[in-house]
Amino acid sequence: MNRKILLISPQPFFQWRGSPIRVRFVLKSLSESGHAVDLLTLPFGEDEQIANVRIIRAPNLFRARQIAIGPSPLKLGFDLILFCKAAALLRRRRYDLIHGIEEAGFIALLLARLFKTKAVFEKHSDPFSYRRGMLKNFLLSCYAAVESFVIRRADLVICTGAGLTRQAQAVGTDKPVHTIYDMASSMTEASPARTAAIGARLRQRPDELLITYVGSFAVYQGVEMLFEAMPTVCAALPQARFVIIGGSAEEIARRRAWLAERGAAEQVAFLGRVAPDELPDYLAASDILAAPRQSGVNTPLKVLDYYKAGRAIVAADVPSNQLILNETTALFAQPDPASFAAQLIRLAGDPALRQRLGANGRLLYEQKYNFAAFQRRLERAYAELDRQD
Repeated sequence: MNRKILLISPQPFFQWRGSPIRVRFVLKSLSESGHAVDLLTLPFGEDEQIANVRIIRAPNLFRARQIAIGPSPLKLGFDLILFCKAAALLRRRRYDLIHGIEEAGFIALLLARLFKTKAVFEKHSDPFSYRRGMLKNFLLSCYAAVESFVIRRADLVICTGAGLTRQAQAVGTDKPVHTIYDMASSMTEASPARTAAIGARLRQRPDELLITYVGSFAVYQGVEMLFEAMPTVCAALPQARFVIIGGSAEEIARRRAWLAERGAAEQVAFLGRVAPDELPDYLAASDILAAPRQSGVNTPLKVLDYYKAGRAIVAADVPSNQLILNETTALFAQPDPASFAAQLIRLAGDPALRQRLGANGRLLYEQKYNFAAFQRRLERAYAELDRQD
């Protein structure tokens, strides 16, 4: 059944970060399945040309230039604008369903009931992953209560991993809750020529081992632990070179100064943000990939990129990483700098273990965490709506 869908995403689109990458694949999947989608999103990000998809941006009444990850007064203001814009769209056009991402699930539910259509809520994160500071914690507690309300009343709930699915089911709902696993952030495969060129550019000498981290500098990502581990690794392994992909200019400057004080700055390269379709070549050029995440129960998107690259992983031994990593695909470390540094040093000295872990991860990507599997799961979830009629 081909549908007219209003998809509301309260994140910038397109932008290189978790939820927008996920939304990109939702749109591609729905498009290839024959659905027509209006994406209502924020006034930030790059336009994407996707067949059967129309991008509609909320007006930038606050004249903002960017919006941070996590709750904020600015985000609440834009949520209100998204609600008003979505209501205006629904007055002009009939949609078969409204698909709301994260806090837009409340918008989708309320408007679906007003305009007598179906509401789909897609849960991307554990609200308490972002806990930090009294105001933010208060906003997160409010959001968690609203999210529970939406889960109990939406016609369909979609979660990005098993941990979030358990969280949603614990709230209690008689409607279906589906796990649709994330996938690697790009369908582009690494090119041997591009990978070799990137490796040659990053290595200052041929025997250097590249240890790469991809992601934001948000507290839940565990970057504090990773950076604290770097001086130990650099002192023990002169051939180690850390490659950091992500972070703002201000965050990078602050971290670079911190490393310089500890004599490790020369062994760390900050690349800033790399486009998703270029990322596979950088990961394939690496020897070890770091997954230091500390909190949350949502699937770490970077790990799926790591699996696709077929490179060995050192991961913090925490529930979010355990969702998709195990001893056959990663070397686990206790979530503290000394343990993480020790496991990086161990893996650096064991090429056979690196090869085995990387090959096992690539096999899992091919079996489970790819676009074809993602598309099948999304269609099965949408089919549940037909059975409710």
